[in-house]
Amino acid sequence: MFKAIGEAQERIILETFIWFEDDVGKQLHAALLAAAQRGVKAEVLLDGYGSPDLSDEFVNELTAAGVVFRYYDPRPRLFGMRTNVFRRMHRKIVVIDARIAFIGGLNYSAEHMSSYGPEAKQDYAVRLEGPIVEDILQFELENLPGQSAARRWWRRHHKAEENRQPGEAQVLLVWRDNEEHRDDIERHYLKMLTQARREVIIANAYFFPGYRFLHALRKAARRGVRIKLIIQGEPDMPIVRVGARLLYNYLVKGGVQVFEYRRRPLHGKVALMDDHWATVGSSNLDPLSLSLNLEANVIIHDRHFYQTLRDNLNGIIAADCQQVDETMLPKRTWWNLTKSVLAFHFLRHFPALVGWLPAHTPRLAQVDPPAQPTMETQDRVETENTGVKP
Repeated sequence: MFKAIGEAQERIILETFIWFEDDVGKQLHAALLAAAQRGVKAEVLLDGYGSPDLSDEFVNELTAAGVVFRYYDPRPRLFGMRTNVFRRMHRKIVVIDARIAFIGGLNYSAEHMSSYGPEAKQDYAVRLEGPIVEDILQFELENLPGQSAARRWWRRHHKAEENRQPGEAQVLLVWRDNEEHRDDIERHYLKMLTQARREVIIANAYFFPGYRFLHALRKAARRGVRIKLIIQGEPDMPIVRVGARLLYNYLVKGGVQVFEYRRRPLHGKVALMDDHWATVGSSNLDPLSLSLNLEANVIIHDRHFYQTLRDNLNGIIAADCQQVDETMLPKRTWWNLTKSVLAFHFLRHFPALVGWLPAHTPRLAQVDPPAQPTMETQDRVETENTGVKP
């Protein structure tokens, strides 16, 4: 991606949840700075909760060079703590020259590089070219400030263009927002589970989906579809593992094969079905992503891409996962049963509960370029020589 930014000639649009001021973050900074200095129009949208700690100097260098830099819904801290946890901008998208797009789950930090060590995150993103790039670009442009009316019209009337040339992938952009597309990503997952006939593999970092999703998983497994679910075995947040394990009995006894990925933290959000359907994006399968955050995925219909992703997922299952079997299931105590029932019904009713959460219109805060220093000058006034002696 940095190479593509380095080759950009006209425009770069980049949005992400996390951007750290580490080695990777500095590489992105340098690439955008160089692009702006050679005349490329660059725009950045960064989530105010996910990336609250970039230094003024770091940002000012970009804005001084002409980069348009915006924060999504920044809020002041309360006693040093971030309070704006709900309804975040969680998308990770880059569009370059209306020619290339990147979409996935990768943030801009060193922990997303394999060289980071055992704590490096397992993650996925995809590079796209063709008609889908125009779709993604239009989506990004309609999200700019002052475009709300145009955005509503485009999202109601837009139909994704499909590639017509034989052998090329067909790609569809799907997103979740808090307006007219609240459940689009989940609906595509549910449709996939309904249509599956042979195999489904899902790898997702934060797995705590709603009742409809869990029911669709078990229903597919019971009609003979081989369901493989890869979740975090060594999560970056312990509560993630606790939440997922509350569902183990329901899933495993319903015929779903559950695998805990143990090599490193899993951050990916990918899935595939049968021999041609795949998705890559930013959306986890948890209440935040499915009911609150702004997310974006692509649905890809292509046998070659499907096979590449399938080989990768089966490879990590074989080498780095432990399958959850009957011996690993939580004991059927009254306490565990109560927790599972409460979790199950919480998931079932969460979409309705979301409506009771405080909501507001999110704010896009643009960072102004640093003021140029004013030069103070001292004028010298000379008396005109009239030739008259004193």
